[in-house]
Amino acid sequence: MIELNIVEAKEERRRKPDWLRVKLPIGESYRNVRNLVDEYKLHTICQSGNCPNMGECWGAGTATFMILGNTCTRSCSFCAVKTGRPNEYDEDEPRRVAEAIRLMGVKHAVITSVNRDELADRGAEIWYQTVRAVKESTPEVTIETLIPDVKANWTALERMICAGQEVVSHNMETVQRLYRKVRPQAKYERSLEQIRRTKDYGKRTKSGIMVGLGETEDEVFQIMDDLLAHGCDVLTIGQYLQPTKMHLDVAEFIHPDQFAKYKEAGLAKGFPFVESGPLVRSSYHAERHL
Repeated sequence: MIELNIVEAKEERRRKPDWLRVKLPIGESYRNVRNLVDEYKLHTICQSGNCPNMGECWGAGTATFMILGNTCTRSCSFCAVKTGRPNEYDEDEPRRVAEAIRLMGVKHAVITSVNRDELADRGAEIWYQTVRAVKESTPEVTIETLIPDVKANWTALERMICAGQEVVSHNMETVQRLYRKVRPQAKYERSLEQIRRTKDYGKRTKSGIMVGLGETEDEVFQIMDDLLAHGCDVLTIGQYLQPTKMHLDVAEFIHPDQFAKYKEAGLAKGFPFVESGPLVRSSYHAERHL
């Protein structure tokens, strides 16, 4: 009976509430973006990360491009991107990304990447070349780069963020207590320092966290304070959704009222912009805080 109750409790946690339902991706704009991504042999975090907002964003003609391949050297327990030893990076990728962004006609482009810990520069040169290629192809486009943990390679960090992008984001993902379980190859203080150094460089800084992993409200308020102390300008908060049964279970589906409370608290603490909601992801409505 006890084992049965445990199974039933897990199934109840996995059962998504009504506020997490999303529409299937349809429409001409969605098909156009899909065709461009396929034609230019690009990767998007929308696909690799199983993003619930892909239909909405692609339907609006926007996408978050993922450079440096689609195989990550990290094994974070929340992420749907595959883990392994990546292939050699494609030196022509910056040109293809820039051309796709130009053809899409977007006003604000978001670019992210997998972790490339095996590279001495963490992929910084491809980062630099990609942003420069976009700026040269479409100077009017603003750019947000969602960059990985550089493992304290601050020379690589500077190269990643010096190409002219307007916003630099690095996601904390979760509260400090859960780091070892959620991000086993990352360090809480190191990620905070990366955000501080990015701010010191003069960039608009951004970070995102997931809730529903077992954190407490006080822990969410604490990470807000830590981010503000390290110069973070923009915060996103979204619901963790289990990509597969091999990933962490959802501890709790957070009610939209609690997301509203987190947004109110973040703004009161001093964040200029907070995006908080069950379906919010780090690049969701990224153009709004510019």
